[in-house]
Amino acid sequence: MVNIPLSKPCLGEEEKRAVNEVLDSGFLAQGENVRKFEEEFARYVGVKEAVATSNGTTALFVALKALGVKEGDRVITTPFTFVATASSILQCGGVPVFCDVDEKTFNLDPGKLEDILKKERNIKGIIAVHLYGLPCDLEEIAFLTQKYNLFLLEDCAQAHGAECQGRKVGSWGDMGAFSFYPTKNMTTGEGGMITTNDSLLAQECRMLINHGSRKRYYHEALGYNFRLTDIGGALGRVQLSKLEQFNEKRRRNAAFYNQELADLPFIDVPYLPPYALPVFHQYTLRVKGARDALLQFLRDRGIGCESYYPLPLHHQPFLQNLYSASSFPVAENLAREVLSLPVHPQLTREDLNTIILGVREFFLNH
Repeated sequence: MVNIPLSKPCLGEEEKRAVNEVLDSGFLAQGENVRKFEEEFARYVGVKEAVATSNGTTALFVALKALGVKEGDRVITTPFTFVATASSILQCGGVPVFCDVDEKTFNLDPGKLEDILKKERNIKGIIAVHLYGLPCDLEEIAFLTQKYNLFLLEDCAQAHGAECQGRKVGSWGDMGAFSFYPTKNMTTGEGGMITTNDSLLAQECRMLINHGSRKRYYHEALGYNFRLTDIGGALGRVQLSKLEQFNEKRRRNAAFYNQELADLPFIDVPYLPPYALPVFHQYTLRVKGARDALLQFLRDRGIGCESYYPLPLHHQPFLQNLYSASSFPVAENLAREVLSLPVHPQLTREDLNTIILGVREFFLNH
């Protein structure tokens, strides 16, 4: 039986050397590598400031704190995302307000977003999630945040290097938040990054991640220990230098899937809107009526696959009581139908052909 993992970090000799240099230096906590990583990442995204954090969830949480989200503040986001998007709002004392997603992109639907904004006047901001590495329609969403005087926080955890209208995600909103978990398009092991063009927001974030301190042992506010290590910074700098080639390989793999699977009648291959340059953190099919059977069929043959996500956030156990009367039909349908195939850069053409044959074999026999 084959063994094709759904995800696999791309780590080579350069990463090992960078980490060993940090180990040899004896300086393992946040230091010069983190500072350089922040500068290089800011330059790559096209923003003035980047602030490294311990993971993607702390990046979201700290960004929300810096944006002033507090007890009772209402923040709109998607119910079809990883739980950290909503839990970060709740951890600030805020209230997630869910907006259903677009049928094609699976991202926030600007039309439905404005419907909410017309009805509710007490919204503080929007978290736009670039799901699977496909940018939201940021031009429309940014227009709405300006029209209704709201903040825009981009959840870029799956979208390193993705572009909307030729501009990198993480540079459109007031702030962006990235994750460097091992399954992401680039990794630091664990780690996150906040991006912004607002130097005051960046200063606030730096203070919050460092125990509320700008000056050592002087603590202005209740803060946290959310710093990135220099080991993570060193890894991130090498990974960032390879990110474009990683993303291009993901796009080539996705294009091959599209070419070979688009004729199958019971699936939809990913939609590519004209404004977007995606980075395919996940290659996600929409499977009509047989998603779970296909998932098990592929796994039984050693092909890694997963449903991201099988339960929309308003149906999660810890949120169910808050949203028991809520319905978001597109998100609910997607949760029953989506299936992600391996798309990472280390796949060979033989791997891709094996996966494609597996999908085709399933539909031939069902």
